[in-house]
Amino acid sequence: MSYLSYDELSTGIQLLADEYQEHCLLIQLPYPSAETRSIYALALGDNQNLEVTAAIYVGGVHAREWIPPDALLFLCADLLEARSRETGVRYGNSYINKEEIQQIFSNLQLVILPCANPDGRVFSQTVDPDWRKNRAPHPRADGGICYGVDLNRNFDVAWDFKQAFAPGFVSASDDPCNKYIYVGPAAASEPETRNIVWLLDEYSGARWYLDIHSAIPAVFHSWGLDENQSETPSMNFLNMIHDGKRGIAGDAEYQEFIDASDLAELERLSNLLADEIQKVRGDRYDVSAAFSLYATSGAVFPP
Repeated sequence: MSYLSYDELSTGIQLLADEYQEHCLLIQLPYPSAETRSIYALALGDNQNLEVTAAIYVGGVHAREWIPPDALLFLCADLLEARSRETGVRYGNSYINKEEIQQIFSNLQLVILPCANPDGRVFSQTVDPDWRKNRAPHPRADGGICYGVDLNRNFDVAWDFKQAFAPGFVSASDDPCNKYIYVGPAAASEPETRNIVWLLDEYSGARWYLDIHSAIPAVFHSWGLDENQSETPSMNFLNMIHDGKRGIAGDAEYQEFIDASDLAELERLSNLLADEIQKVRGDRYDVSAAFSLYATSGAVFPP
């Protein structure tokens, strides 16, 4: 079975919206991709209200990670069919019964953007399987053109990595020819980034955000800027007094603040997700703060 092309993904999203109008809403995001492709999401739920408690799922931020867009489209199809037919859904040894499906659709909206980076996916599937970025053109110092921004470095959370981080302690680059981690010319410079920001702003009831990747078997939670701490609220990425200190592991001079109750909830949910993954596939995913991988700038919720 081959992976879906972007055209197939888009068609699938629109067909689901047509078939299950009572239980979902098609969202055409406001910003076409750098190569002018339309980008679609689905809002699953019986109550289409922007203030309803929502979870936002995003896949395909990194072009070469082909699995998440397909998986999210199939998830939409499975949930919508189960809701329409009043059945449950089984994945391996994990089962969601029909009452739980109905509760999800009655009380929540699942806002699912299967493929945030269509141009990158097309290029990765047809030209360079290792392509990670989008396909926006950016000028080089010598007057030439390089293509692509790592969308996962293009959000405004500590985007200016040279200011925010200790030199050499962050996975980011300001070189437009860097194949993997170019941050872009400005925060949220890319239309694909702005679409995700729009979703977060538009759905005021959003309480959870899941960025689905497929690089390694792990569940990461905030923060990705530095090690977590819950004692000093002023030590946070908005406080410029700490610029130039972030990103150093084991250095008590700077650690990123997170409320202790928030951290406990993130750990609980992350472990719950890992438990459910294990029921489906038998694989145990590691759970940790994203900084355990590496320090990251400009991610919507690091990494």
